[in-house]
Amino acid sequence: MGPILHEQVCYTLYSTSGVITQAYRSLLEPLKLTYPQYVVMMALLQKDKVSVTALAETVGLSKPTMTPLLKRLELLEYVTREFEPGDDRKKCISLTLLGRSLATDIDRAAKDALCATGLSRDEADQLISLCQKIKNKLS
Repeated sequence: MGPILHEQVCYTLYSTSGVITQAYRSLLEPLKLTYPQYVVMMALLQKDKVSVTALAETVGLSKPTMTPLLKRLELLEYVTREFEPGDDRKKCISLTLLGRSLATDIDRAAKDALCATGLSRDEADQLISLCQKIKNKLS
């Protein structure tokens, strides 16, 4: 008969990720951000002026995925991409004033999304801890 789908950790994480990303869509639409762009903006709000490589590692995306994503953020005038001083092969990503001005809206989207899940802050922290445990064990 095989394993029961809804009892599998992998399926539960996968399907939950999809519905959470969907829930963010309406929250991020006014900011003109996709969910991956939102994740990059959150990372830049925590640490600005970073290399594409460091940013990709932080958010868990590949460098080839980052390039078009960063180009779109640059077109929105949320970030700048400049060569790092002394190394014309590496680009440094920085928030613009407009990008930095989105901090309050980005924070609001995170709070509204948490509220939509119905989880308390403690439950969310437990879930994050468990997911990090899985990620650390498998990577």
